[in-house]
Amino acid sequence: MVPSMTDLFGGAAPYYAKYRAGHGDPAIEHLAMTFGDDGTVLDLGCGPGTVAIPLARRVRDVLAVDPDAEMLAEGRRLAARAGNIRWLSGDSTRLGELPAFDHVVMGRSFHWMDRRAVLLELDELLPAHGVVALVGPSRAGEELPWEPAMRRVRDAFGVNTFTATSSYQATGEHHDDVLAASPFSELDATLYEYRQVYDVEAVIGLQLSYSYTAPARLGERVGAFTEAARRALLAHNPLGTWEQVTVTEVLIARRPRG
Repeated sequence: MVPSMTDLFGGAAPYYAKYRAGHGDPAIEHLAMTFGDDGTVLDLGCGPGTVAIPLARRVRDVLAVDPDAEMLAEGRRLAARAGNIRWLSGDSTRLGELPAFDHVVMGRSFHWMDRRAVLLELDELLPAHGVVALVGPSRAGEELPWEPAMRRVRDAFGVNTFTATSSYQATGEHHDDVLAASPFSELDATLYEYRQVYDVEAVIGLQLSYSYTAPARLGERVGAFTEAARRALLAHNPLGTWEQVTVTEVLIARRPRG
Protein backbone atom coordinates (compact mmCIF):
# COMPACT_ATOMS: atom_id res chain seq x y z
CA MET A 1 0.00 0.00 0.00
CA VAL A 2 1.31 3.48 -0.89
CA PRO A 3 1.76 5.59 2.28
CA SER A 4 -0.34 8.72 2.62
CA MET A 5 1.22 12.11 3.22
CA THR A 6 0.09 11.83 6.86
CA ASP A 7 2.09 8.60 7.08
CA LEU A 8 5.06 10.42 5.55
CA PHE A 9 4.89 13.75 7.39
CA GLY A 10 2.61 13.23 10.40
CA GLY A 11 3.42 15.83 13.05
CA ALA A 12 6.10 17.44 10.87
CA ALA A 13 4.22 20.57 9.77
CA PRO A 14 5.35 23.04 12.49
CA TYR A 15 8.96 21.84 12.21
CA TYR A 16 8.81 22.05 8.42
CA ALA A 17 7.53 25.62 8.58
CA LYS A 18 10.08 26.78 11.15
CA TYR A 19 13.24 24.90 10.25
CA ARG A 20 13.22 23.99 6.55
CA ALA A 21 15.37 26.40 4.59
CA GLY A 22 13.43 28.93 2.59
CA HIS A 23 14.39 29.77 -0.96
CA GLY A 24 15.42 33.39 -0.42
CA ASP A 25 13.89 36.60 -1.77
CA PRO A 26 15.81 36.60 -5.08
CA ALA A 27 14.44 33.15 -6.00
CA ILE A 28 10.88 34.14 -5.10
CA GLU A 29 11.23 37.39 -7.04
CA HIS A 30 12.46 35.40 -10.05
CA LEU A 31 9.32 33.26 -9.89
CA ALA A 32 7.08 36.33 -9.55
CA MET A 33 8.67 38.06 -12.52
CA THR A 34 8.25 34.90 -14.58
CA PHE A 35 4.57 34.42 -13.69
CA GLY A 36 3.54 38.07 -13.86
CA ASP A 37 0.73 39.60 -11.85
CA ASP A 38 -2.34 38.80 -13.94
CA GLY A 39 -2.90 35.07 -13.38
CA THR A 40 -3.37 32.31 -10.81
CA VAL A 41 -0.32 30.33 -9.71
CA LEU A 42 -0.82 26.76 -8.48
CA ASP A 43 1.65 25.77 -5.75
CA LEU A 44 1.30 21.99 -6.01
CA GLY A 45 2.41 20.22 -2.86
CA CYS A 46 2.63 23.53 -1.03
CA GLY A 47 3.41 22.18 2.44
CA PRO A 48 3.06 24.98 5.00
CA GLY A 49 3.45 27.69 2.36
CA THR A 50 7.22 27.90 1.95
CA VAL A 51 6.71 29.23 -1.57
CA ALA A 52 3.03 30.20 -1.54
CA ILE A 53 3.23 32.77 1.26
CA PRO A 54 6.15 34.92 0.00
CA LEU A 55 4.97 34.51 -3.62
CA ALA A 56 1.47 35.74 -2.78
CA ARG A 57 2.90 39.17 -1.96
CA ARG A 58 4.08 39.48 -5.56
CA VAL A 59 1.39 37.83 -7.73
CA ARG A 60 -2.37 38.22 -8.11
CA ASP A 61 -3.55 34.88 -6.74
CA VAL A 62 -2.05 31.65 -5.38
CA LEU A 63 -3.78 28.28 -5.23
CA ALA A 64 -1.98 26.36 -2.46
CA VAL A 65 -2.70 22.63 -2.70
CA ASP A 66 -1.45 19.81 -0.48
CA PRO A 67 -2.80 16.40 0.63
CA ASP A 68 -1.66 16.85 4.25
CA ALA A 69 -4.26 18.56 6.44
CA GLU A 70 -1.62 19.51 9.05
CA MET A 71 0.50 21.27 6.44
CA LEU A 72 -2.51 23.20 5.14
CA ALA A 73 -3.52 24.21 8.67
CA GLU A 74 0.00 25.47 9.40
CA GLY A 75 0.00 27.42 6.15
CA ARG A 76 -3.35 29.03 6.93
CA ARG A 77 -2.07 29.99 10.38
CA LEU A 78 1.11 31.56 9.02
CA ALA A 79 -0.71 33.41 6.24
CA ALA A 80 -3.75 34.52 8.20
CA ARG A 81 -3.65 38.01 6.66
CA ALA A 82 -2.98 36.91 3.07
CA GLY A 83 -6.29 37.21 1.29
CA ASN A 84 -5.04 36.06 -2.09
CA ILE A 85 -4.10 32.48 -1.12
CA ARG A 86 -6.67 29.70 -1.41
CA TRP A 87 -5.68 26.62 0.63
CA LEU A 88 -7.12 23.41 -0.79
CA SER A 89 -6.75 19.72 -0.07
CA GLY A 90 -5.60 17.86 -3.18
CA ASP A 91 -2.71 16.18 -4.91
CA SER A 92 -1.11 15.56 -8.28
CA THR A 93 -3.57 12.78 -9.13
CA ARG A 94 -6.57 15.14 -8.96
CA LEU A 95 -5.40 18.12 -10.98
CA GLY A 96 -8.56 18.19 -13.07
CA GLU A 97 -10.66 18.80 -9.94
CA LEU A 98 -8.87 22.05 -9.08
CA PRO A 99 -9.99 25.56 -10.03
CA ALA A 100 -8.36 26.89 -13.19
CA PHE A 101 -4.76 28.08 -12.95
CA ASP A 102 -2.30 29.77 -15.31
CA HIS A 103 1.08 28.60 -14.01
CA VAL A 104 2.37 25.96 -11.59
CA VAL A 105 5.26 25.90 -9.16
CA MET A 106 6.50 22.87 -7.27
CA GLY A 107 9.18 22.57 -4.65
CA ARG A 108 10.40 19.40 -3.02
CA SER A 109 6.98 17.84 -3.64
CA PHE A 110 7.78 17.05 -7.29
CA HIS A 111 9.92 14.04 -6.46
CA TRP A 112 6.96 12.32 -4.75
CA MET A 113 4.86 12.52 -7.92
CA ASP A 114 4.55 10.47 -11.08
CA ARG A 115 6.44 13.25 -12.78
CA ARG A 116 5.88 12.30 -16.41
CA ALA A 117 2.15 11.79 -15.90
CA VAL A 118 1.83 15.10 -14.05
CA LEU A 119 3.59 17.02 -16.82
CA LEU A 120 1.39 15.45 -19.49
CA GLU A 121 -1.73 16.45 -17.58
CA LEU A 122 -0.40 19.95 -17.00
CA ASP A 123 0.10 20.23 -20.74
CA GLU A 124 -3.65 19.71 -21.10
CA LEU A 125 -4.63 22.06 -18.28
CA LEU A 126 -2.28 25.03 -18.61
CA PRO A 127 -2.97 27.83 -21.10
CA ALA A 128 -0.58 28.36 -24.00
CA HIS A 129 1.55 30.82 -22.02
CA GLY A 130 1.56 28.64 -18.90
CA VAL A 131 4.86 27.97 -17.17
CA VAL A 132 5.99 25.05 -15.00
CA ALA A 133 8.54 26.11 -12.38
CA LEU A 134 10.57 24.05 -9.93
CA VAL A 135 12.35 25.60 -6.98
CA GLY A 136 14.61 23.81 -4.54
CA PRO A 137 18.15 22.71 -3.73
CA SER A 138 20.44 22.43 -6.73
CA ARG A 139 21.45 18.95 -7.86
CA ALA A 140 25.07 19.72 -6.93
CA GLY A 141 24.33 20.30 -3.25
CA GLU A 142 26.99 19.21 -0.75
CA GLU A 143 26.35 17.13 2.36
CA LEU A 144 25.04 19.15 5.29
CA PRO A 145 27.80 19.75 7.85
CA TRP A 146 25.98 17.97 10.70
CA GLU A 147 25.08 14.90 8.62
CA PRO A 148 27.88 12.58 9.87
CA ALA A 149 26.57 12.92 13.42
CA MET A 150 22.88 12.76 12.51
CA ARG A 151 23.31 9.76 10.22
CA ARG A 152 24.68 7.73 13.12
CA VAL A 153 21.72 8.70 15.28
CA ARG A 154 19.21 7.83 12.57
CA ASP A 155 20.95 4.50 12.01
CA ALA A 156 20.73 3.75 15.73
CA PHE A 157 16.97 4.42 15.64
CA GLY A 158 16.48 2.56 12.35
CA VAL A 159 14.98 5.59 10.61
CA ASN A 160 17.54 6.55 7.98
CA THR A 161 15.22 5.65 5.12
CA PHE A 162 11.49 5.49 4.44
CA THR A 163 9.83 2.55 2.71
CA ALA A 164 7.95 4.85 0.31
CA THR A 165 9.58 5.11 -3.09
CA SER A 166 9.46 8.45 -4.84
CA SER A 167 9.52 8.92 -8.60
CA TYR A 168 13.06 10.27 -8.31
CA GLN A 169 14.25 7.30 -6.26
CA ALA A 170 12.58 4.80 -8.59
CA THR A 171 14.10 6.07 -11.84
CA GLY A 172 17.20 8.03 -10.81
CA GLU A 173 16.28 10.72 -13.35
CA HIS A 174 16.83 14.28 -12.27
CA HIS A 175 13.95 16.70 -12.61
CA ASP A 176 15.51 18.64 -15.45
CA ASP A 177 15.98 15.43 -17.44
CA VAL A 178 12.30 14.57 -16.96
CA LEU A 179 11.28 18.09 -17.99
CA ALA A 180 13.51 18.02 -21.06
CA ALA A 181 11.60 14.95 -22.29
CA SER A 182 8.19 16.50 -21.52
CA PRO A 183 5.97 19.01 -23.38
CA PHE A 184 7.71 21.69 -21.26
CA SER A 185 11.15 21.06 -22.71
CA GLU A 186 12.42 24.64 -23.04
CA LEU A 187 14.39 25.07 -19.82
CA ASP A 188 16.03 28.00 -18.08
CA ALA A 189 17.89 27.40 -14.81
CA THR A 190 19.19 30.02 -12.38
CA LEU A 191 21.06 29.46 -9.11
CA TYR A 192 20.80 31.62 -6.00
CA GLU A 193 23.06 31.31 -2.96
CA TYR A 194 22.64 32.45 0.61
CA ARG A 195 24.09 31.60 4.02
CA GLN A 196 22.30 30.40 7.14
CA VAL A 197 23.49 29.60 10.64
CA TYR A 198 21.94 26.60 12.41
CA ASP A 199 22.12 25.87 16.12
CA VAL A 200 21.47 22.49 17.76
CA GLU A 201 17.73 23.08 18.14
CA ALA A 202 17.43 24.08 14.48
CA VAL A 203 19.23 20.94 13.33
CA ILE A 204 16.99 18.76 15.50
CA GLY A 205 13.90 20.60 14.26
CA LEU A 206 15.05 19.99 10.71
CA GLN A 207 15.23 16.24 11.41
CA LEU A 208 11.63 16.28 12.68
CA SER A 209 10.54 17.89 9.39
CA TYR A 210 11.76 14.95 7.27
CA SER A 211 9.55 12.05 6.18
CA TYR A 212 11.88 9.44 7.68
CA THR A 213 12.13 11.15 11.08
CA ALA A 214 8.73 12.84 11.34
CA PRO A 215 7.13 12.62 14.80
CA ALA A 216 4.50 10.16 13.52
CA ARG A 217 7.23 7.74 12.46
CA LEU A 218 9.27 8.09 15.64
CA GLY A 219 6.16 7.78 17.81
CA GLU A 220 6.96 7.43 21.49
CA ARG A 221 10.69 7.64 20.69
CA VAL A 222 10.60 11.36 19.77
CA GLY A 223 12.03 12.43 23.12
CA ALA A 224 14.75 9.78 23.07
CA PHE A 225 15.63 10.66 19.49
CA THR A 226 15.95 14.39 20.18
CA GLU A 227 18.12 13.78 23.24
CA ALA A 228 20.37 11.38 21.33
CA ALA A 229 20.62 13.90 18.51
CA ARG A 230 21.52 16.71 20.92
CA ARG A 231 24.33 14.64 22.48
CA ALA A 232 25.68 13.57 19.09
CA LEU A 233 25.61 17.06 17.66
CA LEU A 234 27.46 18.61 20.60
CA ALA A 235 30.03 15.80 20.52
CA HIS A 236 30.49 16.52 16.80
CA ASN A 237 30.78 20.28 17.35
CA PRO A 238 30.91 21.57 20.97
CA LEU A 239 30.19 25.11 19.75
CA GLY A 240 26.77 23.92 18.62
CA THR A 241 26.53 26.10 15.52
CA TRP A 242 26.98 25.36 11.84
CA GLU A 243 27.05 27.69 8.86
CA GLN A 244 25.42 26.30 5.76
CA VAL A 245 25.51 27.76 2.25
CA THR A 246 22.19 27.01 0.57
CA VAL A 247 22.09 26.95 -3.22
CA THR A 248 18.58 27.19 -4.63
CA GLU A 249 17.81 26.39 -8.25
CA VAL A 250 14.87 28.03 -10.01
CA LEU A 251 14.08 25.92 -13.07
CA ILE A 252 11.60 27.46 -15.51
CA ALA A 253 10.08 25.10 -18.09
CA ARG A 254 8.04 26.26 -21.07
CA ARG A 255 6.62 24.63 -24.14
CA PRO A 256 8.92 25.14 -27.15
CA ARG A 257 8.06 28.28 -29.03
CA GLY A 258 6.78 27.54 -32.50
